[in-house]
Amino acid sequence: MDLESIPGVGEKTARALAALDDPERALRTGDVATLATAPGISQGRAARIARGAIRLEHDDPGGFLATDRAREIYREVLGLLKDRTVTDYAAQRLETLYPSPRRSRIDEVQAFAREALEREPTPDVLAALAGVEPLREPGDVRVRERCLATTDAERYSEAREAIPELSVEVVEDTQGLAELARGYATVIALDESFAGVALDGDVQVRPDALENPAEIVPERPLAFFARNRDRLQAAIAVHRAADLEAPCDLVALEDGLSRLAEDGTVAGDDELDRLTTAVDDLDTVASAAESVANDRLREAIREQDVTIEGSDLLSLVERGAGVDSLLSRELADEYAVAVDAAREHLIDALDLDAGEAEIARRAFGDEPTFPVERDEDVVGRLREELTAAKERRAGRLKRELAAELADQREGARQLVRDALELDVELAIARFADDFDCVMPAFVDSADAVGFDIEGGRSPLLDEPLERIDPVDYAVSGVALLSGVNSGGKTSTLDLVASVVVLAHVGLPVPAERVRLRRFDDLHYHAKTQGTLDAGAFESTVREFADLAQGGEGSLVLVDELESITEPGASAKIIAGILEALSENGATAVFVSHLAGEIREMAAFDVTVDGIEAVGLVDGELEVNRSPVKDHLARSTPELIVEKLAGEHDSAFYGDLLEKFE
Repeated sequence: MDLESIPGVGEKTARALAALDDPERALRTGDVATLATAPGISQGRAARIARGAIRLEHDDPGGFLATDRAREIYREVLGLLKDRTVTDYAAQRLETLYPSPRRSRIDEVQAFAREALEREPTPDVLAALAGVEPLREPGDVRVRERCLATTDAERYSEAREAIPELSVEVVEDTQGLAELARGYATVIALDESFAGVALDGDVQVRPDALENPAEIVPERPLAFFARNRDRLQAAIAVHRAADLEAPCDLVALEDGLSRLAEDGTVAGDDELDRLTTAVDDLDTVASAAESVANDRLREAIREQDVTIEGSDLLSLVERGAGVDSLLSRELADEYAVAVDAAREHLIDALDLDAGEAEIARRAFGDEPTFPVERDEDVVGRLREELTAAKERRAGRLKRELAAELADQREGARQLVRDALELDVELAIARFADDFDCVMPAFVDSADAVGFDIEGGRSPLLDEPLERIDPVDYAVSGVALLSGVNSGGKTSTLDLVASVVVLAHVGLPVPAERVRLRRFDDLHYHAKTQGTLDAGAFESTVREFADLAQGGEGSLVLVDELESITEPGASAKIIAGILEALSENGATAVFVSHLAGEIREMAAFDVTVDGIEAVGLVDGELEVNRSPVKDHLARSTPELIVEKLAGEHDSAFYGDLLEKFE
């Protein structure tokens, strides 16, 4: 697919899209989440780009929604669908669904919708969906305790590109490698020539390192899973609650995620936790061990009676000896006990193993001194030993976990995509259930069917579904729709428009049964508020002139066009428009209170349908909401006069009633 051929995609956007792993798949499926990961593309723009790509694929010229009111109807029904989504992704994904005149596109969405109608939006599934969001890239991952080394400049460039998470150093020889080993915990030599070289420190010779980056930098896959851990766990919950077929091993993925901390380190390993705690607490525990020794020694000194003869004191002074000599002579046993207590405290508090404990015991010397002080060199060596053990353990655990998770990365992506797509399907299923929808049937235009709706209920009415009277209405060609005020004429047009829009999107429609032709476009003209001035009137007439000349395949819905000018002129204009639309093979419904006058002025036998009021009950109209075919509906004034004539013997009411006949 030529990305720049997509409407709204220029050179810069095409470059951003091309950087995605599989932009054509994302565009073809309307994967807004993936498209929105491209630099500079928001979810809203991603939806518009996906819509453009879909139109391009189906050779769709666009413009099905030809008027403001038609576009309003689409936005309103789309809003009802979006209200039934759980995730922001699903709401944006629905934006890629639009009414199209192309059969291939309608069929494509209908297939998707039919699968959606099989879904069961249970509370458990909807609750699980609340935690699902599109996956995030972890961003830059930097590892500072490890580096790559090579003697080759070309290899250096390859390494920087393949493993940007690590520093890459150029060395001339083994000595340079040894110097690096003193500055990094681990050095990975890329050249085979270093094989067999013995150096201090952790130096690994891995000529294949660039081919296996996950082994060298396990932090790369782990960062992805760590940043998306909650989202992946939510997607797992969705698959289980909805009993979806998973694209990966859920148990293995869940186990891997349970061993991964939010910062990308391995969690749940007792030995690593022990070493981490020991490194973190070493200084504090060493200080506490000093205190243990000094407290015991101080108490021993306080309780000890020491007698020194003058000759002994003189001898000590002459030799320059101090209190240490005195301790050695008089309190040697007590000092040994105090130091042993300090050593045991250090070993026990840090939970050291045998090898570490051997180093720790040397932190407090056998030579008596007061106050007792730890040997910082020994403590430093213990810290190095613990840190090295910790990093070796963490590195091994990271490599093991990364190896387990790396192969699941694409499966995990699909897992989340499937969960998000399920939300789209469930929104369609919930909409269809809430409005008692069915899949419409398209018929060939040669069948002389414009639309045929049975048991339709407009989803745009602000009423509970059970309180909406079902409407049956069918039109082939051109028709006038008459009826009393507040009888439901505008609601009928809204119902027709909603059904036609949803059907051309490929979605279920709010009715018991629907058959319709595939229209090229929808022109819906709402009721005009007040008489138009000369300029606006001229513009309106021009618009209908263009439509009349090229209206074949159009559906035209017009609500009380007579309000644009004087009633007498309006009837003539509407009659002329209907004649042109009929000749061009358009399907049209014009709501008008001048249906009788228009029928008389039209040069063809125009169908007049009527929403008939049965009568007045307690001052309220009782209406049959389904238009009666070939029937000019009576007006509200006629019904009122008829009611009065039936209640009174006055000839006046009878005479008035005759005027309506």
